[in-house]
Amino acid sequence: MRAAVYDRYSEDLDTVEVREVAEPKLMAGSVLIEVRAAAVNPVDWKLMAGGLDGMIDASFPVIPGWDVAGVVIGLGPDTPEFSVGDEVLAYARKDVLQHGTFAERIAVSAHAVARKPASLSWEQAAGLPLAGGTALRAIDALGDVTGRTVLVHAAAGGVGGFAAQIAVSRGARVIGTASERNHDYLQRLNIAPVAYGDGLAERVIALAGGPVDAVADFVGGQLETTLAVLRDGGPHVSVADPTVAAHGGRWIWVRPDGAETARLAALAESGQLWVEIAEVFPLERVADAFRASRTGHTRGKLIVVP
Repeated sequence: MRAAVYDRYSEDLDTVEVREVAEPKLMAGSVLIEVRAAAVNPVDWKLMAGGLDGMIDASFPVIPGWDVAGVVIGLGPDTPEFSVGDEVLAYARKDVLQHGTFAERIAVSAHAVARKPASLSWEQAAGLPLAGGTALRAIDALGDVTGRTVLVHAAAGGVGGFAAQIAVSRGARVIGTASERNHDYLQRLNIAPVAYGDGLAERVIALAGGPVDAVADFVGGQLETTLAVLRDGGPHVSVADPTVAAHGGRWIWVRPDGAETARLAALAESGQLWVEIAEVFPLERVADAFRASRTGHTRGKLIVVP
């Protein structure tokens, strides 16, 4: 089958190339998915550069990609949850960096797989699992946000956008930091926008009418602002700054979990969660997709279609 691969750690994105690789092997309790779309996440190019080598082993050549939407075309033994022909999505992270989703087919453990809502395009479904799962886990960690004011750092980004919408769906008043070009977009999602930069803490407190009740950080480097605007004892989380744990916060990592992905799919199906697509790339342009992600200025999800 065809897949995008790299043969060594490198910050040179052009070392990713498309070539023929071996077909996936199908373990018991797994499904074989024909990939219709896969999403790019910043972790993909960070992994390629060796940035998480201390946490995960790599077996080269590596096929990048952890998000997938597609059709079940094969079943491993004892996999009664799914049937051939099912349309599904999954956060397909594995314990070893090797078999990713930027390929024509991938085998995924059934416990990580959920059914795709008919209302979502393939591209939207692919953009949901990792970023949406991270957002869901973060908002869950803040506790009951009904009637509370929540600050979301990077509310127009891939993860922050989902988190802000999830908080709104639970009855929170959400303030979201974003560049001014994204303020109209946030307002359409019922999120009160506030600009980045000097004086951010003062602007947030003025907009909130006092300290906020909870904070979710999806960009990093925001701990000082978070602590300045958060009420005493208020919960706060970050996906990008492990030092929050030393200041009463929680560092969030998402896990492959089909039940969690199904919760996201239900929110999207009900219209409470919009999946914004920034750009779609063919398999041959994975390097360009990584470059777009690396700018840090993309609104919505970048998608690869094999």
